Amino acid sequence: MTTYLVKRTLLAVFTILVISFMSYMVVQLPPGDTLDAFLNITITGHTAGEAPIGRTAEQIALLRESWGLNRPIIVQWWDWFSDIIFRGDFGVSYTSAGLKLAGSPVGDLIASRLPFTIYLSIFTIIITWIFAIPIGIYSALRQNSIGDYVFTLLGFTGLAIPDFLLGLVLMYVLFAYFGHSVGGLFSGDYITAPWSIGKLLDLLQHLIVPGIVIGTAGTAGLIRVMRNNLLDELSKPYVVTARAKGLPTWRLVVKYPVRVAANPFISGIGGMLPALLSADAIVSIVLSLPTLGPILLDGLEKQDANLTGAIIFLYSTLAVVGVLISDLLLVVVDPRIKLTGSARSG
Repeated sequence: MTTYLVKRTLLAVFTILVISFMSYMVVQLPPGDTLDAFLNITITGHTAGEAPIGRTAEQIALLRESWGLNRPIIVQWWDWFSDIIFRGDFGVSYTSAGLKLAGSPVGDLIASRLPFTIYLSIFTIIITWIFAIPIGIYSALRQNSIGDYVFTLLGFTGLAIPDFLLGLVLMYVLFAYFGHSVGGLFSGDYITAPWSIGKLLDLLQHLIVPGIVIGTAGTAGLIRVMRNNLLDELSKPYVVTARAKGLPTWRLVVKYPVRVAANPFISGIGGMLPALLSADAIVSIVLSLPTLGPILLDGLEKQDANLTGAIIFLYSTLAVVGVLISDLLLVVVDPRIKLTGSARSG
């Protein structure tokens, strides 16, 4: 176990290093850089009472030097990456600060949205697994029944409907017919209020719509995966033999085949964590959710290397950690899987 963890940790560090380099470089590929985007913002979208910054050569040169954009890109990347690793400093985002030349710390921007992203992610995972596993088991045990056909229809419908469209429909229905407050994660009275039981209940109420919208496609997909995998297991000799010996069906199914059929759920944790933290940028914009997705999209549009690189770095780290966790959990759930890759004797 120790040797396995050391190897996987070293591989994870190398993977994160490569991903951070590639993500930082990709943002630099379009023409221009962060300064060009910033100057365009200040000229076309300056606020009242503040004069836009002119495009004089002197100003551009001074800003580019003060922001460190006159150095080679690989040097910029290494300074940014080393600051994250050794100092915990994610750098400064200038485009997200509007006209503020001092910029906004990327760490503060992420910290302000990360908790709400985590709340939504946990809520979505709970909804996805609560519905996907039982429905998948039911569909497998009642293959070709009316219930199986109904859940199959609902599953394909959930996969086919775009998330943002489903979000708009739910917002309208809940507001028009049930008077449910839509948009955001809090009602107006609780946005700046300190945490309390009332604020927690208000948060849970507002999590329903985004949780359903973001989790619908994932739930539908996992239902199909659980159903098909469980059908494969139910046809194997050990299940047939156990049934012939009179072992109760539900006890047999839950104890053995479900554990094996649930492998995709466990192995999918690696991809689920970053995917849910992104919370689907378009859905977050439609539902006015204060998650990381919208600021990632905004940073990509403005070529904000520090902001986008930091968020992608966070996602990639979660993906690597999630894969490691899923590998360890698979060993616990499925006794056929060994860390060494070969069967143990004795």
